[in-house]
Amino acid sequence: MAMTQATLVTSESVQQSRGVERIINGQAVMDGAGVKINRVLTQPLQRRLDPFLMLDNFGSDSANDYIAGFPEHPHRGFETVTYMLTGRMRHKDSAGNEGLLTNGGVQWMTAGRGVIHSEMPEQEEGRMEGFQLWLNLPAKDKMRAPWYRDFNAEQVPSFSTEGAQVRVIAGSSHGVAGAVQREVTEPIYIDVELKAGASFSQLIPAGHNAFVFTYRGGVHIGGKPVANGRMAILENTAGADGVTVQAAEDSRFILIAGQPLNEPIAQYGPFVMNTQAELMQAVEDFRAGKLGEEAHV
Repeated sequence: MAMTQATLVTSESVQQSRGVERIINGQAVMDGAGVKINRVLTQPLQRRLDPFLMLDNFGSDSANDYIAGFPEHPHRGFETVTYMLTGRMRHKDSAGNEGLLTNGGVQWMTAGRGVIHSEMPEQEEGRMEGFQLWLNLPAKDKMRAPWYRDFNAEQVPSFSTEGAQVRVIAGSSHGVAGAVQREVTEPIYIDVELKAGASFSQLIPAGHNAFVFTYRGGVHIGGKPVANGRMAILENTAGADGVTVQAAEDSRFILIAGQPLNEPIAQYGPFVMNTQAELMQAVEDFRAGKLGEEAHV
């Protein structure tokens, strides 16, 4: 059940905070039919940030940067999580699903054995801003039936602590369960708005890989600055039970963490499997028109 922003909870107590291992600047790329993107989590970081495969941050006031959208394209073997901060994006897929993603909404799609979908802007002007995260599936689930769900802004649980407003997309924070729960990878995905001078603590299981991406203002973790548009990979420090983030100014960031799969990663574009043979089969199925033909929710 969604919570209102007025719900005040007691801040979690982190005894030992993780520090910052390194800061990532991201890469300017174009994807889809020419959408400009800041790709923060790139392929070379997939092993270090297992089970996460990619994080894209898109944001522009110029329609030319996003209007072409993402026409029909396939996926197999992982999950996509699209978090729309501002704007309108229409999703359609081969399973017959269709939905409109709007301000504050989340779309969670499990590609599983295969889905073909499109993501197209439903606006011709104004700002479009958000994130798309790729979350790997364990080998045993890569060929499962696809699944899809839209959550509007009111369906994403939220709460406040002193100085912080928090939205819980996945996992849990301060006893508040997120919109989506996943076994095996056990992802945590929260969006935190933090007032200048305030701090926020989040418990993180010891085995999880974790990172913070700042997209408003600037924060500090263990004294190290994480500026606007930068990602901090958090150390996997023995004995650390979470992370504490301090705001140098009014700031906003996402914190993402997950249990690594420790399985081989074989990727070819929109297909992520465990072996080259499975990848070849995915490409063959797509070319033969078989990918997504039996898709259902």
